[in-house]
Amino acid sequence: MLILKNVDIFYGKIHAIKRVSLHVNKGEIVTLIGSNGAGKTTLLRTISGLIRSTNGSLVFDNLDISKQSPDTIVKKGISHVPEGRLVFKPLNVEDNLLLGSFNWYSFKNRSEIKNDVEMIYSIFPILKKRKKQLAGTLSGGEQQMLAIGRALMARPKLLLLDEPSMGLAPIVIKEIFKYIVELRNTFGLTVLLIEQNARSALRIAHTGYVLETGRIILQGPAEDLLLNKDVQRAYLGRDVDYEI
Repeated sequence: MLILKNVDIFYGKIHAIKRVSLHVNKGEIVTLIGSNGAGKTTLLRTISGLIRSTNGSLVFDNLDISKQSPDTIVKKGISHVPEGRLVFKPLNVEDNLLLGSFNWYSFKNRSEIKNDVEMIYSIFPILKKRKKQLAGTLSGGEQQMLAIGRALMARPKLLLLDEPSMGLAPIVIKEIFKYIVELRNTFGLTVLLIEQNARSALRIAHTGYVLETGRIILQGPAEDLLLNKDVQRAYLGRDVDYEI
């Protein structure tokens, strides 16, 4: 579904991403782990068109998206839930969700959009209870659910998740990971997940990649990376395990 091949990304003279190649197959959860500053967020922002790669190719559903605009990439089927959630705080929950449908909204689609909103409420029931509440007054976990729900309103084939557990309480983190697994198992959604909590990410993923200073240094089945001594020593030592 998504193939990156020999991707280079520069910030001025800084070589942030160095010859990165990775594959995300349809229906998989793929996780990208690494320390802060390794380039994980930069890579996701490049896939969603917010940053341009200098070299290499980015192919999604057999289409080169390396020169596409962010809104075109959303229309092609990629939704990005950014680090820090970035909900529209002055708007209520339902208006935030409706904004997620901007790429296919039309007057004649109103009933379909309403049905999609109800589908989001069925996945995240707490959002229905909060639908008229301002997004900025939600808890961190509720804002993360809202950010994911808003991304789902674009009807993506591939969901990019950047640090969904950041700043959340352990019990809420466990809930968020359960939702990610449910989206894949129930709706067949493909997920590319960046997560600081490497152990929990690898537990729910099919495939894992380890990014270090802009380079992929390890890749393979997630269960193999969990057992890899180097990965354990570098990334799993102080993790809390939010096993699903």
